[in-house]
Amino acid sequence: MSFGGPPLLDGVSLAIQRGERIGLLGRNGSGKSTFLKIMQGVLTPDGGNVGGRPGLVIAGLAQEVPDSLSGTAGELLEEALREVGVTADWEVEKRVSQSLAAVGMEANRQLDVLSAGASRRVLLARSLVLEPDLLILDEPTNHLDLETIQRLEALLVRRSGCLVLVTHDRMFLRKIATRIIDIDRGQLRSYDCDYDTYLERREALLEEQAKQNALFDKRLAQEEVWLRRGVKARRTRNQGRVKALKAMREERGERREKVGKVQAKLQEAERSGQIVLRATGLNHSFEADEPLIENLDFTLWRGDRIGLMGPNGCGKSTLLRILLGDLVPDSGEAHMGTRVSLGRFDQLHEDLDPTKTVQENVCDDGDMITVGGRSRHIMGYMQDFLFTPDQVRGPITVLSGGERNRLQLARILARPCNLLILDEPTNDLDVETMELLEEILLNFQGTLLIVSHDREFLNNVVTSTLVSEGKGHFQEYVGGFDDWQKSQQEIAPKEKPKAVKPRVKADKPRRLTFKETEELKALPARIETLEGEKESLSTRLADPEIYKGDGSEVAGITQSLKDAEEQLSTAYERWEILEEVLEKSGRTL
Repeated sequence: MSFGGPPLLDGVSLAIQRGERIGLLGRNGSGKSTFLKIMQGVLTPDGGNVGGRPGLVIAGLAQEVPDSLSGTAGELLEEALREVGVTADWEVEKRVSQSLAAVGMEANRQLDVLSAGASRRVLLARSLVLEPDLLILDEPTNHLDLETIQRLEALLVRRSGCLVLVTHDRMFLRKIATRIIDIDRGQLRSYDCDYDTYLERREALLEEQAKQNALFDKRLAQEEVWLRRGVKARRTRNQGRVKALKAMREERGERREKVGKVQAKLQEAERSGQIVLRATGLNHSFEADEPLIENLDFTLWRGDRIGLMGPNGCGKSTLLRILLGDLVPDSGEAHMGTRVSLGRFDQLHEDLDPTKTVQENVCDDGDMITVGGRSRHIMGYMQDFLFTPDQVRGPITVLSGGERNRLQLARILARPCNLLILDEPTNDLDVETMELLEEILLNFQGTLLIVSHDREFLNNVVTSTLVSEGKGHFQEYVGGFDDWQKSQQEIAPKEKPKAVKPRVKADKPRRLTFKETEELKALPARIETLEGEKESLSTRLADPEIYKGDGSEVAGITQSLKDAEEQLSTAYERWEILEEVLEKSGRTL
């Protein structure tokens, strides 16, 4: 698959096995989202084949939220079920309620007024309600709050179907993925291991690859010297060596070098005053809703590194707007300190002008930018953030989510600051760029205020957290996410253990009841019938003639086979349980 440049996918092959949970990793722009769309049938590859077993049900969650959502959450899920042939009202109602409950959403919520995070939760529920054999998720944790992310983790681990996901959330990946697929320079490489083991194996592989490339380049240079200095007659007698050299040149020309890393550092302004931001007696709500902020006193001191946490809609972004003077609170005051130079990252990219090019968004009409006290050409500066010259001259409307985040970082880092306010800076960033951002922030001597749902990012960067605890109340805790979670476990009221009535140990082993005895007698015949049914259905699916129809018969047989296998498994399990009880009782049928 290619879009004019080097192939995003270059002759790759992949087989997904039943029950796998695959994490798909790669740099921004490496083709992860494209590969997911090909799997779902949204895009057709330039060459090659994509196929699944008969009756395979695929559902997915895209990275972007569509603008055309309307109606209620329940209606959206019901429509999805009707489209795939689920017509029974009781089943539709049951599956819709279960899927919405899994993501913490009510069926009567209007879609056109939902936030980005709430909309993604509804779209996730729409994927889950189909009960797909293969679930494909592109950045599922974007805009989700911590509670929803943890609920989603538990749900995905319990699922029996296959899962392929792209995510920047390393803690989420560690808990979910059983296999890692890496996209690098058009190739796929599979690692049958967890995320931490993948990092070790990949680093060793890249080191070995670099050594092999260096040896190859050295040999190629030696052959080039031989060709330039050799005697013409001798070259004539060594045409085989000349041909080998030409082949080496072609091989070297086709090699795709590893994409470089983002190179950047913050420009720090002069030190701010001791107090950077101060809020006193803040209260704010919208119309008749319960307060988002109630009687908040908060001081941000120079050098503080604070993470702002809480569920979607709790008032985090509202608090940031009040602190920065963009919104007037219902009561109370918020003041910025002296000598404060602000750098701000907005998760919705509202600071970016869609009518301007990438270059104009960074340095307006000029082509030079002052960084670290020296002038640099915009092309060289933007290459540090992995932008090509064509992208720099082009509009920002064609950039991916991760590329827009890199553009915002380039804007922030081009200007000196001593206060950084970052609202969900890790969304859509690849893992390598996110780790570089962590390194930049750790070396920053100024003040940080960060809104994020990325638990590992918070653990690595902040020294305290300001957490929304509901009804407008915010409480500050020392440490990152893990420290806050431990403090919650320590202060949670311990439930008094319930008195348990001691069991009277039975003098004799339990015997089978009359009903259980009859059930055990009937089970061998039941199992034999199910085995025959399973064999018959498998034989029908193996007949090539059945696939010449419209596919509905194949889907029906596939579902029947699945039901038969489940019933057979249940019958065998029940047989073992009853046989064990019979054996312990010392009796026979």
